Amino acid sequence: MLKVLIVDDEPLALDVLETYIGQMPELQLVRRCSNALEANEALKAADIDLMFLDIQMPQLTGIDFVKTLTKPPMVVFTTAYPNYAIQGFDLNALDYLLKPISLDRFMKAVNKAIDQAGSNHRDQAAAAADNQEFFFVKADKKLVKVNFDDIVYIEGLKDYVIIRLLQGRVITLQTMKSLEDRLPQGRFKRIHRSYIVAMDKITAIEGNMVEVMEKDKPKLLPIGKNYRDDLLDLIEKNRL
Repeated sequence: MLKVLIVDDEPLALDVLETYIGQMPELQLVRRCSNALEANEALKAADIDLMFLDIQMPQLTGIDFVKTLTKPPMVVFTTAYPNYAIQGFDLNALDYLLKPISLDRFMKAVNKAIDQAGSNHRDQAAAAADNQEFFFVKADKKLVKVNFDDIVYIEGLKDYVIIRLLQGRVITLQTMKSLEDRLPQGRFKRIHRSYIVAMDKITAIEGNMVEVMEKDKPKLLPIGKNYRDDLLDLIEKNRL
């Protein structure tokens, strides 16, 4: 859920945005402010993910206000004047809504924010994984520690994944996508909708199959056509 701040000197504009926010379960309105000074205090008092910010306001415009922030949240500018669009996007604004704001256009901006927040979360998770050598998953009614170095490959099976290890396996209720996002980039590669392989455990590639060793025996994993080019590009970079 995204925590939202709305800033506008027009009460009617605030009412419209509050009504729209109330119709979207992905959003939580934290506060409504009538000027940049109030918004500045709100940003200090709470973690805000998304700010709908009017441009034309007394004392300090929305554009000038964003310039004062060292770590602004995602910003969607709202205004009745289209000539500010370029300035808004120069500040890396997520979107720019012209008043009167329709619900469908508001929803489009929110969907952008949701996608951006998801991307940021994945980047943070990947960065954390790159600095870590293990993770925990729930299996057999307990949290099981899995070392990255022990993983040979991961197999998806409906709502479950099987983590095949050098010694044994771990079965956990998880999606392939959520697990993929937690793995260090470069060390693991999705090769099929149902398989993720540890790059250092690949012993050979032949045709559309990847070979790994499982219990000291060769194990062939299929390469999906949608994943083949990315895998071969990575292999080519490490080829002599």
